[in-house]
Formats: sequence, structure tokens, C-alpha cells
Amino acid sequence: MKNTLKFGLAALALAAVTPAFAVSEETVAEEGPVGWTPIAIGIATPVQLPWGLNRWDVFGLDLNLVYSDAPTMYGLDLACFTLVRNEMRGGQFSILGNLNFGDVYGARAAIGPNVAYKDVYGFEGGLGSMVLGNFYGLQMTFLGGVQKELWGVGIAGLANVSETMSYGATFALGCNLAREAHGLQAAGIFNMTEDLHGAQIGLFNFAENCDGGFQIGLINIIRSNWVKVLPFVNGYF
Repeated sequence: MKNTLKFGLAALALAAVTPAFAVSEETVAEEGPVGWTPIAIGIATPVQLPWGLNRWDVFGLDLNLVYSDAPTMYGLDLACFTLVRNEMRGGQFSILGNLNFGDVYGARAAIGPNVAYKDVYGFEGGLGSMVLGNFYGLQMTFLGGVQKELWGVGIAGLANVSETMSYGATFALGCNLAREAHGLQAAGIFNMTEDLHGAQIGLFNFAENCDGGFQIGLINIIRSNWVKVLPFVNGYF
């Protein structure tokens, strides 16, 4: 117990002292980060060591009981809700959700949703996911994931939605939607794409065009085919 207490006090002291060596007069005058710290610990940003909302890049551990906010995060980010304004490399784990304004490299997991304004590379799991950029890797969501392009595997309870293209495999109890599907769409109810380059497996399958691939389901529709609707199996011919 004493060793744990000593380590905690030492960590807080390190977090308070070390950033002083990283601060310059130029960065203090600018908006945004004024330096970096290996450890940020507190209740909720800015009630933490070191002090300051959106002021300290964290290269190590960011641990806040309620809310964490860092310009750039390289390492492990733990809080009830996490926010990283620039690039994140490492892991973000929270209860309410994770929000990123920059690119993400690593893993994000939450009981709530994951939101990213740019690209995500790696793994994410949670209630849902919204990526305004592209997603590369493995995405597992209870409700569903939405992104511009999916490169990898998407597993969802309700739906996987790719605004432009999906490359790889998407699995959903509900439906899979993509403008272009390259690979596999497998759903309990419905698969839909404008251009199919691969396979659709579901109760109902729809493709505007199919230059190469097939559909397996109760009702299969390829509108560019001479025979547009077939039961059980449909494909390019």
C-alpha cells in the first residue's frame, strides 16, 4: 500500500514537473498545446496535473476520472469520455465514448459510440461508430458503423454503411449498404450496393450492376441483368 502511494505521488510530481522542460515562450503565446507531458492525471480536464484545457500533448498516460482532453495523444487514454483534438496513436478506452478530430492509429473501445473526423487505422468497438474519413481495420459495433470507405472487416448488430466503397467483408444482423462493394456482404436481412464485385449473402440482395460476383438469398436483384430478379442464386451473366 505504501509503495503504491509513493508511486502515485511520484507520478503526479513527474506530471507536474516534466512539462516545464518542454515549454517555450513561443508555444505559450500561441493557442493550442504549450508543451508535452508523459502523464496527465486528474478528475476532468482541466482539473488535472498538469493544469490546462487543450494545452498539453500527452506522450504516455492520460488518466481522468470523468473527462480527458488532449491536443495530441500517443499512448493510453482512459476516462469516462475521451477527446483528442489532433492525432492519436495508441489506445482510447472509455465508458461514454471517444471523440477524435485527427487521424487515429491504434484501438478505440467504448460502451458508448466512437466518432472520428478523419481516418481510423486499427480496431474499434462500441455501441456505434461514425468515421467521416475512411476506416482501415476491424470494426465491431452493437448498432452499426458509418464511414466513407471501409477497408477490412465490419461487424455490426444493425447495419454497416459505407458512403462510397467497402473493400473486404461486412457482417450484420440487419443490413449492409455501400455504393460499391468489393468482397463480401453478409446480412441477416438485406444487402444493397450500386456496383457488386464479390458476393452478397442475405434474405434480400440488391445490386444495380454486377460485373463479377453472385448473390445468395430468398430474393436476388441485379438490375443490369437481362433477368433482373431470381430466387436463391443470382450472378453476373
